[in-house]
Amino acid sequence: MKVFWDKISPLYDLFENVYNHRVYAGTGRKVADFIDSTDAVLECACGTGAITVCIAEKCRKLVATDFASGMLRQAEKKCRKYDNVKFKRADIMNIKCRDECFDKVVAGNVIHLLPDPGKALAELERVVKTDGKIIIPTYINMSKSSSRLGVKFVEFLGADFKKQFDLDSYKAFFEEMGYQDVEYHVVDGRMPCAIAVITKKTYQKALF
Repeated sequence: MKVFWDKISPLYDLFENVYNHRVYAGTGRKVADFIDSTDAVLECACGTGAITVCIAEKCRKLVATDFASGMLRQAEKKCRKYDNVKFKRADIMNIKCRDECFDKVVAGNVIHLLPDPGKALAELERVVKTDGKIIIPTYINMSKSSSRLGVKFVEFLGADFKKQFDLDSYKAFFEEMGYQDVEYHVVDGRMPCAIAVITKKTYQKALF
């Protein structure tokens, strides 16, 4: 799978902007609404940096990570004017940093690609501070033929979707993972994006 994302990284922005520009651009802006100027932020699966650039404008410090080196190279180019961003190759399933060291963590359009999303969520919760936020934008299928076509095309290219969500099943997924009082925001367009915002509470530590 890493090879696939490395291979498509030079063309990924072009595809997204042609096919789904409104959502691709709007998701980063919406995520940035939850970021404060004092925040230290971790972004997992940053891809080519579409969300990264929006976070960087708002936060004190950002560590942007991805498993695919090609994606990181594209993101670095996009964010070269920001001196508060550090890029690292990292695995969302095994985040190598201490507990509770970020005010916010962001994982965009990756949960549906993971064989064990519960393990990834546990890692995100581990590294965010109590009362901090876990922000998870994910493309959803709202029964639009154009949305289904986009998914089929990316699968044809080699993407391996482990799950596909509509808004109801996305909410059910987090409920099944033990999360309550999750905020949801939808950026609408050809392929909409649902943003789940989880505030880490002390009781949640016992869930994992």
